[in-house]
Amino acid sequence: MDVSAQLDAVARGIETKEVDGVLSFVQTLSQTYPSPIGDVWDAVTTAERIPRWFLPVSGDLRVGGHYQLEGNAGGEIRNCDPPSAGSAGYTLTWGTGMGEPAIVQVRLTALDAASTRVELQNIAAVDSIPDGFWEQFGPSATGMGWDSVLLGLALYVGGEGMSPEEGQAWLATDEGKAFLRGSADAWASEHIATGAEPDVANTAATNTYRLYIGEVPPPAM
Repeated sequence: MDVSAQLDAVARGIETKEVDGVLSFVQTLSQTYPSPIGDVWDAVTTAERIPRWFLPVSGDLRVGGHYQLEGNAGGEIRNCDPPSAGSAGYTLTWGTGMGEPAIVQVRLTALDAASTRVELQNIAAVDSIPDGFWEQFGPSATGMGWDSVLLGLALYVGGEGMSPEEGQAWLATDEGKAFLRGSADAWASEHIATGAEPDVANTAATNTYRLYIGEVPPPAM
């Protein structure tokens, strides 16, 4: 795998702004995939295909229904707009049992007949973040997970998908750790671009990287 190419293929951004009247951290990731919008939409919305690049999912996958990713997040599907006139998207809540659920918005745009841009926004109310968590771990805590999700989708669309077990095993390899370190550094750069002190941003990214590779235990929440 070309780890650098995958990391470079993702555009990232961070904003702190009001969303529906609530001050929120908004993290955005986007990547273009070599597949028609209908196929990408099917891959990111159907219970049969989601486990091929992410995790097994259960629940009622319709607007107003609740979903649960195996061993991970769950929440409510807020809206769903299937492909029409070259665009599609859905919004859901994303909760892991730690604090207030985030809002996740996924938008698909057909760039042409054979390529689709996927944009994902993770919106977390500032007041929902535990005291000291952002200062200790920064945007990498969320961003590295989403980078891994976009990687899984890229491998799947490219015909080289990993099972969840294979993906976890790969992340423990030198190549997988290089991917995680690169993701942490990319988010540190975005953090600095928003005005964070470089030492603060880089330390937070390193803290998160060490958490992801198991060098430090998860924080008490």
